[in-house]
Amino acid sequence: MEMMGIPGRSGEEAAVMSFIRKKLIGARVQRSALVFDDANRRTPLGGQTGNLVLKLPGTVRAPRRMLAAHVDTVPICVGSRPVKKGRFVVSANKNTGLGADDRAGAAVLLSTVIEILRSKLPHPPLTFLWTVQEEVGLFGARHLRLSKLGNPKLAFNFDGGAAHVLKVGATGGYRMTIDIEGLASHAGNRPEEGVSAIAIAALAIADLVQNGWHGLVHKEDGDGTSNVGVFHGGDATNVVTDHVQLRAEARSHDPRFRQRIVNEIEGAFKRAASAVRNVAGKCGQVRFDGRLDYESFRLSPDEPSVATAAAAINAEGADPEFAVTNGGVDANWLCAHGIPTVTLGCGQVNIHTAREQLDIAEFHAARRIALRLATANESQ
Repeated sequence: MEMMGIPGRSGEEAAVMSFIRKKLIGARVQRSALVFDDANRRTPLGGQTGNLVLKLPGTVRAPRRMLAAHVDTVPICVGSRPVKKGRFVVSANKNTGLGADDRAGAAVLLSTVIEILRSKLPHPPLTFLWTVQEEVGLFGARHLRLSKLGNPKLAFNFDGGAAHVLKVGATGGYRMTIDIEGLASHAGNRPEEGVSAIAIAALAIADLVQNGWHGLVHKEDGDGTSNVGVFHGGDATNVVTDHVQLRAEARSHDPRFRQRIVNEIEGAFKRAASAVRNVAGKCGQVRFDGRLDYESFRLSPDEPSVATAAAAINAEGADPEFAVTNGGVDANWLCAHGIPTVTLGCGQVNIHTAREQLDIAEFHAARRIALRLATANESQ
């Protein structure tokens, strides 16, 4: 409840990291054991702090296990005022999200550490990882210092959804910035001399929508999604706008089909730029700057992290449900780093909206599952 009320959108996680660190020190974790990496110095966003890593030496001989969660929230959660309402936690501020994505996951890790230390529970070597900048491209997980993790063999990421759902795969995501250069003119006296960057963007987006390349994309050779999500341009109604910048994304579990979506987006904007001309025959220009944010992955049910998490869910009296998500999670990059990671939910509902809720029973189920995983008691 405390953590969800702390503002901390991507790149601004210092306050929530300070809260976590204070709680851990209060649980008698040595200050020297709490290590921040320099991921924020290597991300496009910069940011206030890097990822936080805590390693606990094992009291029993077994392979090292890692529990992970991200601490940043999307901007709509800034201003959250968490309150209990029946079996849920909601934000009393109706204009904000709750921030359970993913403060619930961060709290699962924090409570697991505290319970192990307070009750002196036997456990294998453990690594706890709180990451930054997940919501803007998994930057914290992408740029983390692997040398600080202690070479974990099993890894469990706690993020959105129900506690019994195991996300064993996720889509890959490509993000792009699109700059459109038109030609300014007076919109009243000489509109025919201008080339509207807004008109170019509108035609391109309409092209994508009409031909099935925007939103849910389903074609004979593949499936995916795309979205033009950010649009900036124009200062006055009496000026033909000469510059517009948009940000868009394409996702697919199939890397080749994802590239096809990217190609279709670029083609639509190039065609639109050629189509909008002024009285002298001049047209606009378009530039693209894109990058792969994260690659898709799919874990086998026999992967030790998956099988171990499933056993922990069974031990709690629930049936594990295996799922593949169309959203990116830190596990995308953890798997790419060579750490097969399964993602478990913590009870978050309607994430990234002002209707976000935390299912209290599911949150506590996630806590119990995490404790089983951290103490290697998943089969009992």
